Amino acid sequence: MDLSQFKNSLAHAKPPAGLAPALVALWWAGKDKWDKAHNVVMDEGGKDCAWVHAYLHRVEGDLDNARYWYNRAQRPLPSKPFVAEWDAIAEILLQRQP
Repeated sequence: MDLSQFKNSLAHAKPPAGLAPALVALWWAGKDKWDKAHNVVMDEGGKDCAWVHAYLHRVEGDLDNARYWYNRAQRPLPSKPFVAEWDAIAEILLQRQP
């Protein structure tokens, strides 16, 4: 799946089957369903979920919490617009999908 297909899937009620948890959370974030996205990554481990978790807290405006999660993801706190960051995260995570 590429970025365009991932974005097009946002028109559906549920995320595509077989996505890694970080991508599922990002998908819900793309539908402006912050709580659903946060619930997916809240208890997941790994840098990918930490990265999406950080993004969610940045969107929320909780920069202290976002910094914590960006550190866990070993990523810098970005200054780019949310849409650009969402796209960047999606592209990288989609490349890791089997």
